[in-house]
Amino acid sequence: MNKKVQILLFLFIFNSFSLCLYFIHHPSFLNPTPSPNSHIKIFTKDSPFRRPFIEKHKTHILKPWPILPSYSPWSQPSNSTPLRSCEGYFGNGFTRLVEVFSGRAGGGGWFRCWYSETLRSSICEGGRVRMVVERIGMAKGGESLGDVIGRSEDEELPLFDDGAFEVDGGLGFKGGKMVVDEGFLDRYVPRGEIMRHTMRDLIGKMRVVGKKEFSCDKWIEEPTLLVTRFEYANLFHTVTDWYSAYVSSRVTGLPNRPHLIFVDGHCKAPLEETWKALFSSVRYAKNFTGTVCFRHAILSPLGYETALFKGLTEDIFCDGASAQELWRKPDNEKTARISEFGEMIRASFGLPLNLNHVGKPISGGHNVLFVRREDYLAHPRHGGKVESRLTNEAEVFESLKSWAANYKGCKINLVNGLFAHMSMKEQVRAIQDASVIIGAHGAGLTHIVSALPKTVILEIISSQFRRPHFAYIARWKGLEYHAINLDGSYANPETVINALVSIMKSLRC
Repeated sequence: MNKKVQILLFLFIFNSFSLCLYFIHHPSFLNPTPSPNSHIKIFTKDSPFRRPFIEKHKTHILKPWPILPSYSPWSQPSNSTPLRSCEGYFGNGFTRLVEVFSGRAGGGGWFRCWYSETLRSSICEGGRVRMVVERIGMAKGGESLGDVIGRSEDEELPLFDDGAFEVDGGLGFKGGKMVVDEGFLDRYVPRGEIMRHTMRDLIGKMRVVGKKEFSCDKWIEEPTLLVTRFEYANLFHTVTDWYSAYVSSRVTGLPNRPHLIFVDGHCKAPLEETWKALFSSVRYAKNFTGTVCFRHAILSPLGYETALFKGLTEDIFCDGASAQELWRKPDNEKTARISEFGEMIRASFGLPLNLNHVGKPISGGHNVLFVRREDYLAHPRHGGKVESRLTNEAEVFESLKSWAANYKGCKINLVNGLFAHMSMKEQVRAIQDASVIIGAHGAGLTHIVSALPKTVILEIISSQFRRPHFAYIARWKGLEYHAINLDGSYANPETVINALVSIMKSLRC
C-alpha cells in the first residue's frame, strides 16, 4: 500500500470516527424538566453525560464535509484540552459543557453551552428553538448595496426584544422564564472588550415557553447556524466569522455542513460567496415572516472571540505543523487547524487539495502574486476610496513586471492581484497557485489562510500600519514570512526586488 493510499485511508477513518461520535452523543435524554437557570449542570469532557435527544426527521440534502488532508478529530472524550494550548486556541478548547435546560420529559426542547476557558467564550446550541422575527429590530438584510447607500450601522445590528428566541418548555411548563440570567452570561458569554455583544444579547433575551405557546409557521429540520456579524465587508474580520462558524459546526459534531442564517441586517457583499460555498445554504433572519422553529440551532460566537482576532492583543505562540506530524508526535505548541480551515475553503470552491509546492512551481514557472489595493464600494457607509498603505504601489508593480520578464533564473509569472474585481473563487485560486505572495499590509492578505504549504509571504508594511495580523497567520500556518518595514508609505522598488531575488534563490525550478 503506497503512502498516498495510507493517508487517504487514515483520513477516512478519522472522518468516520467523528460521524460516529455525533450519533453516540445524541441519545435520548430522559431527565425530568428543570426550571430554567436552576440546577445548571457543568461537565467537562472527562465527565459522563448524555446529550439531549434530537428528534428524527426527514433530512434535506446537506453538503457533506470534504475529506481534508490536515483534518484532525474535534471530539476528545478521553481528555480535556490543556488551557492556552494551541488546540485550546484554534481547535476544540470548548471542553466544559454547561447543561442549561432540558424539557425532554414533557416533549420540550433543550439548551446548553460549550465553554472555552482559553478563549473565554461559548458555543451554545439548542433543540426546538423558535425565532420570532418581529421581535428582532434591524433592517431586512440581504439587499443589494446600491439600494441601501447611506444606511446607518445601527439599523443593521440586531436589537432583541424579550422572547426574540424561545425554547419549547414542554408539557407542564407554565409561564415564560428567561433561559439564563446575567450571572450566567458574565461567566459563560462575557462581554469582554466588545461594546455591543450581539450574541450575548440574543442569548440574554431568550426565554422558555410552554408547549401550548410554542407554535411555528415554519420548521427547519436540519442543523442551522445562527451568526451575527459586524465588519462583514472586511476580509480579515469576515475570515474570523468564517472560522468561528466552522469551529462551531465541528465542536457540536454536525455530520454534514449546516444551514446558516444571518441574524443581522447587513446588505449583500462579495464575501457572501464564500459563506455560500462553506455551508449548505445562507439566508437572512428578516427574510422570513412569522415564526421559524429549529430542530437544532447552533449559536456561533463572534469572530472577535476567535484566536485569529485575540492574537492581535494576546501572545499566542503557536507554530504551524502538518496534521501528520502532530498525529505522530502531539505538541501543545503547534497546530494544523489553520491549515485545515484553509483546505476547507479551497474544497468548498471545488479547488484541488492534492497540490503541494514542496519548493517547486505547480506548472509553467513560479507565480508571484502581488495583492493590490483598489478603490471599491464596500458597504453603505463607505465612500469607495481605499486608504493607501503603499503610495507608489503602481510603480513597485511595474518595476516587478520588468524584473520578472528579465530574471535570469526560474521562470516567474507576475500575477496582478486586483482582488476587488475578482470573484472569491478566483481570489482563492490565485492564492493557491502562488509560490510567493507579496503585498502591502491590508485585509486582502488574509487569504494566506488558504495558501499551500511552502508558500512564501512578503509583506510591505508602512510606518502607520505596523500590525501583526499576517505575520501571525503565516506562523500559525507554518509559512515562511518576510517583511519590509518602511519609514513612511513609500517603498523603494529596488529594495522589494532584492527581497524577492533572495526568496527566489531558495525556490526550486
